[in-house]
Amino acid sequence: MKFLFNDESFSYEALRTAGHASYGGAELGEVLATCRDIPDGDEEAWCRSWTATAERVHRIGRRALADGHRLSAREAFLRASNYYRAADFYRRLDPDGDAESARLARLSKEAFAAAAGLFDTPVIPQDIPYEGTALPGYLYLTDDSGRPRPAIIYHGGFDSTLEETYFFLVAGALRRGYNVLAFEGPGQGSARRDRGLVFRPDWEKVVTPVIDHALAVPQFDPTRLVLAGTSLGGYLAARAAAFEPRLTALVLHDGVHSFHAPYRDALPPFLYRWVMDGRDDVAEPALELLAALSTLARWGLRNGMWTFGARSAAEYIRMTAAYTLDDVAGRITCPTLVIEAENDLFFPGQPRRVHDALRCERELMVFAGKDGGGEHCQQGASTLFHQRLFDWLDPRLGAGRSVS
Repeated sequence: MKFLFNDESFSYEALRTAGHASYGGAELGEVLATCRDIPDGDEEAWCRSWTATAERVHRIGRRALADGHRLSAREAFLRASNYYRAADFYRRLDPDGDAESARLARLSKEAFAAAAGLFDTPVIPQDIPYEGTALPGYLYLTDDSGRPRPAIIYHGGFDSTLEETYFFLVAGALRRGYNVLAFEGPGQGSARRDRGLVFRPDWEKVVTPVIDHALAVPQFDPTRLVLAGTSLGGYLAARAAAFEPRLTALVLHDGVHSFHAPYRDALPPFLYRWVMDGRDDVAEPALELLAALSTLARWGLRNGMWTFGARSAAEYIRMTAAYTLDDVAGRITCPTLVIEAENDLFFPGQPRRVHDALRCERELMVFAGKDGGGEHCQQGASTLFHQRLFDWLDPRLGAGRSVS
């Protein structure tokens, strides 16, 4: 699906940003006006235009709050948070040394925190103990009754942020009576930027302490506990579930069997051999050439080096080989929903492979392009995704009471 741009990465990211309008994270007119001023593939113009929109909408929120218009302020802060995230998206050449990238990420967090403080339901920031430090999170409660409810532990993937998880899943869950603990693990968002934590393949070492933390929350029903992960999180959550017996259900959005396979399949065979043989003297110049020719390849390699803590693009690609469900998927025991997007740009065919490797109760839920849900992780079709997801979850957890 082409959306506003011919560049496949720009098109997808514009759709992603616009798609959060379902839960107040964007306004279509603002998206159209912002993208109108961005030439195809111009990353500097992308950042400049989204930054201007984010700052303008942020000012609307601050003025509305100062004037006592809480709902208007909340709506503007949510949109500003998403637009700041979009503005920062392609600034991955040196995120640790890029002051503007750090500023945009901080403003995205601050705008969302301002919105969360104006929600009608409790939103409580969390520091989740993890290996001598803490992981950032938000605890979202359906109400302040204190009553235990079905609960979801949720994280994103390769490039999502804690704040964006609200639009991806949390908002739809709250409407249906689920409590949610959303968090960032190593390699994700501020866990990477502010705490220096990089991705690790043994994600059970991340999720187990998060479950420990969640089960100390009185409003979380330990007999109705779901783990969900988005994009690369579809691998990470599956890996964790294979070693975690306390889960009632698992949602892989979308299913990822191997994070390494897209690199293996996309690279010319000779270049792939150079990379895997450690011939970085010849592999690195070739990878740099590929990156110069493709926005998607350039961003993916840069973001991978940063989030994995790799010293080179070739080293990053080698590191991804450990991210596979080989010899792991069969250990998952809880009912599992594997989601597949018909036109997936990043992991085509992988959800079906995950589904076929499972030995537990499982279902493969396919979203078709003709229905508008065929893009990776159902970008642009959030309400359709949530309808089908929760219609699957509700009977398994005895849930589904609409609260709005």
